[in-house]
Amino acid sequence: MFASASYEKLSEYISVCITPEHRFGTDAFLLASFASPRKKDTVCDLGTGCGIIPLLMLRDCSPRLTYAVDIQQQAIEQLKDSLRISGLEGKIIPRLADLKELDSLPAGAFDVVTCNPPYKAGGAGILSELAAEQIARHEVLCTMEDVCNAAARLLKYGGRLCLCQRPERLADVISAMRAADIEPKRLRFVAKTPSSAPWLFLLEGKKGSKPFMQVEPVLSVYDGDEFSAEMSRIYGWGKPGN
Repeated sequence: MFASASYEKLSEYISVCITPEHRFGTDAFLLASFASPRKKDTVCDLGTGCGIIPLLMLRDCSPRLTYAVDIQQQAIEQLKDSLRISGLEGKIIPRLADLKELDSLPAGAFDVVTCNPPYKAGGAGILSELAAEQIARHEVLCTMEDVCNAAARLLKYGGRLCLCQRPERLADVISAMRAADIEPKRLRFVAKTPSSAPWLFLLEGKKGSKPFMQVEPVLSVYDGDEFSAEMSRIYGWGKPGN
């Protein structure tokens, strides 16, 4: 269906369509696990790309319904293809839209919003050659403030926004959340090894909540030369049906 497309199995029954334009990394697994929606939850993933985060949540948590939003047509078509070949149509609703203009999604109706946002602030770093990579990695079409404002509109009172970012942008993310009346409540740093500096953080904020933030133990990706036991669990290795 797409040039250079391939399919990666997430479980016995779920496959994801990936291309050079829309693929995924370790951070998607980390964020899906960190968010861990309940079975009764309604979820929205902003900037979904190939749809990896909704597909992982469906594999691990099976929320009641998930919307997957992206501004890029090919990303949405890849997700539709993944749902078709996995027999999951209707479980995830792909939506081609700009997250700054989400009038088609009901306000105040979501329990969880997730986003793996562009890591580079506007004007920072060297732009990627592929347009799709520019959109995914740099704030060329949306900012952290846009993400938090969109989440604030979608979330129920007490609903959760979960996202990941580079440690150098922690202050930016906290400021954007609070400006949108989403209070940072849970923070976890991710490091390659127990002795290395974190390369990522995971942050959960709650709409309308009072200030108090829990800082969780650092998650180490590796234990020696092997993946840590927690990272193996997050990848889904050894789970029934995987």
